[in-house]
Amino acid sequence: MAGFEIKSDTDLVRTSLWSAQLKSLLLDELIAQKYVRMLDLPTDAGSSTFNIPSLGEAEQNDFVEGQRIKYNRFDTGNYQFTIDQYKYSANSISEKFKRDSFYANDVVAAFLPRQHRVIMVGVETRILSVANSGQTASSLNTINNGDHRFIGSGTNETIGLKDFARAQFSLKKANVPMTNLVAIVDPSVVFALQTQANVVNLMTPSFPSIVSNVTPTGMRFTGMNVYGFDIYSSNYLPTSVNETISGLTSGAGVANYLFHASTDDTSPWVGAFTQMPTVYSEFNKDTQETEYLTITEYGFKGNFRPENLVTIITDTDQVS
Repeated sequence: MAGFEIKSDTDLVRTSLWSAQLKSLLLDELIAQKYVRMLDLPTDAGSSTFNIPSLGEAEQNDFVEGQRIKYNRFDTGNYQFTIDQYKYSANSISEKFKRDSFYANDVVAAFLPRQHRVIMVGVETRILSVANSGQTASSLNTINNGDHRFIGSGTNETIGLKDFARAQFSLKKANVPMTNLVAIVDPSVVFALQTQANVVNLMTPSFPSIVSNVTPTGMRFTGMNVYGFDIYSSNYLPTSVNETISGLTSGAGVANYLFHASTDDTSPWVGAFTQMPTVYSEFNKDTQETEYLTITEYGFKGNFRPENLVTIITDTDQVS
């Protein structure tokens, strides 16, 4: 009977109806990578450890007739850098799923950007976790009478305007350029700045160099500048719990970074990829799946320029 004749239609094998759109996670911007000095290392070096000579300053001495001149060594030390992270992200999709789902092509198209994203989140987290690795916990890490690690001076170990001034002073004393100053801070720090009465009072044209425009736009707080530091917010800063410095103790502490942003030899961090994120895919006939793999090898290290990093530890549980 004509009423029972149908053509083959893949839609009819579905037991439930799926939307034509995918629900995607909300993703924040990754920012730390652009402040790292990336080293150009040979991929065939045969070693995962690299050495960077440290050069000192020339010295001036008084010449004394009849006495030998003293020659000082110009190389003062060695900075060792190791490629220590070998990471991958792998997913698969079955042939049955491809046949049964009309949005299979969208899923396949999402593999590459999502795998790249999770790899880069790992890179971002690694950069920020090693940033203060050269500093000593529970210590002011003083350089030229300037403190490079301290706890926020605000109520309950939150941030205060004084902390930015103190960081600027420490960087000045360490001969760090006062251009392109950046603060990468936890969102709770931004909240503290936005709700401080003295900050709100300073938001007038009379004080544009202290605080201006605390309205956030994406990751960058456009125009928000505190004592020369452009403010960026990140969810990937490392924690620093129960650390005591100068009589103050962090509770739910997080390490916020203030520094001169440059990728030349003044950068506080260095990094290198011996294998950039590389994508492989193949069909596995035994499992009837197509497999997708992104793999990379890299390393990052702090303490390249300890004088160009101030760490302010603040509590994150004071948002209310």
